[in-house]
Amino acid sequence: MKRLFAGTMFLLFLIFNLSGCCAVGDKNGSLSSIYGIASIISLLLLIGCVGFVRKKRFWFITLFTCVFVVNAGYTFLAVSTNLQMALWANRLSYLGSVFLPLSMLMIILNVTNISYKKRLPYTLFCIAVAMFLIAASPGILPIYYKDVSFSAVNGVSTLVKVYGPLHSLYLIYLIGYFSAMVAIIVHANKKGTIETLSHAIIIAIAVFVNIGVWLIEQLVSVEFEFLAISYIISELFLLGVHFIITENHRLREIVKQVEIAQNYSENKTASPDIMLEKPIDSKIINTERIEIFVLGLNTLTPTEKVIYDAYIARVTSKEIMANMNIKESTLKYHNRNLYSKLGVSNRKELLELHKYIKSVKGI
Repeated sequence: MKRLFAGTMFLLFLIFNLSGCCAVGDKNGSLSSIYGIASIISLLLLIGCVGFVRKKRFWFITLFTCVFVVNAGYTFLAVSTNLQMALWANRLSYLGSVFLPLSMLMIILNVTNISYKKRLPYTLFCIAVAMFLIAASPGILPIYYKDVSFSAVNGVSTLVKVYGPLHSLYLIYLIGYFSAMVAIIVHANKKGTIETLSHAIIIAIAVFVNIGVWLIEQLVSVEFEFLAISYIISELFLLGVHFIITENHRLREIVKQVEIAQNYSENKTASPDIMLEKPIDSKIINTERIEIFVLGLNTLTPTEKVIYDAYIARVTSKEIMANMNIKESTLKYHNRNLYSKLGVSNRKELLELHKYIKSVKGI
């Protein structure tokens, strides 16, 4: 989370220096640079999401893709050299802008654990396609813009627009999504389906940042599309909440498995998956092995300690890999280190030694 906020602050600092702290002429000339930087950042975030998130999340990848497409559209528009090129850049930015709130809404539904009908994403997708076709009509039909012309000032290209009869549909589209997101967050907080109030606040900030920026752009004439930046901030907030909640779920699952195993141990019930073979010969459980075992416990890494506790709790290897989100080769690697430190050869010896020491030494 510290990296998240540090990156966000650096991004804001960069924007204000490029767009707000210079002369008007210089400011206009720097807009294409700002859009280019935002595009690079959003592309790196997309690559990071696809390459480094272990469990691929469709809606997160969609969100990160949309943010990149929006910023790429703004960049191409700023450097366009003619009307047709500017119109295609404008369509590209609208392509991302139309599908972005859809992906945000679905992420919020999933993060807040709100159930929804399976046909909802498909319905919203069809609405988004219709909205995009309307927004992409300039240059073909005079329904979204009555008239549009090309302008270039201080090296930055823009479209001079006269809004058409269907332009207000996009405003209604955005307001509808923003309202739905707020309603979901409030509903989830009341129902208790969201993890904590702090998570609800963080998600609400991600939504309200975009609402606030969008309202400012509607009420005040600004030269820079600040939504290009607010979208990046929002996706970072949502991704951070997702990681926190996922980690909490994983830890709770491990605790649950430990509690089940403890109840099993107290009730002395057996399960074929965790039954041991015949006990180790008591003759080989000597003082030296006990000392190695006990001293080794103090040298375990946090990961090795989690695996050790899971073994003691009789959690299966398959469940450990699922709970810790690791591969079999990774578990084997930790097992080698774990067994070496405790002076055992396998899981069976580990469990027998633990059982013997617990009964004799009371640890």
